[in-house]
Amino acid sequence: MTRTAALKPEQVPTASKATLDAFTRNLGFTPNMMAAFAQSPIAFNAWATLLGSLSKALDVKTRDSIGLAVSEVNGCDYCLAVHSYTAEHMARLPADEVVLARKGHANDPKRDAAIQFARKVIQVRGKVSDTDLAAVRDAGYTDANIMEIVALVAMYSLTNFFNNVFDPEKDFPAVAPAGAV
Repeated sequence: MTRTAALKPEQVPTASKATLDAFTRNLGFTPNMMAAFAQSPIAFNAWATLLGSLSKALDVKTRDSIGLAVSEVNGCDYCLAVHSYTAEHMARLPADEVVLARKGHANDPKRDAAIQFARKVIQVRGKVSDTDLAAVRDAGYTDANIMEIVALVAMYSLTNFFNNVFDPEKDFPAVAPAGAV
């Protein structure tokens, strides 16, 4: 049940309009989540700035895989649908890799370490062990990369929480539970 409406174009606050219009141009449509989030120019523009900055972190397959793992832990059906779609169509991850990412893994050992670490960060709310940190470092990630992983976890959690609270109407193909695939 949707708990807040996606804004119609004429309802978008002036301070959110340029950001929302840019997303619409880039995506070819306006996702309901963004049209709802735009109600708060402060929160929406802050999230969009973070998203833009973090789009330069790591590689697209790792970023999308982290988004899938975090969204699975947070139980966000909207984000699971979005990240499953983008992982397949933009990052070009095969379907089995999408399911693996949702379960916190990848076939690529380096990506697997990043996803496992991201999943651990969300599960233990950042209180990772020295062993967890050593494992991601041993896979080849620098401290700067690890900071980017933590920032991605936080950004994806923000949209997970937004979507879990407000439950915007789904506009991406629904996905089956990871255990059912």
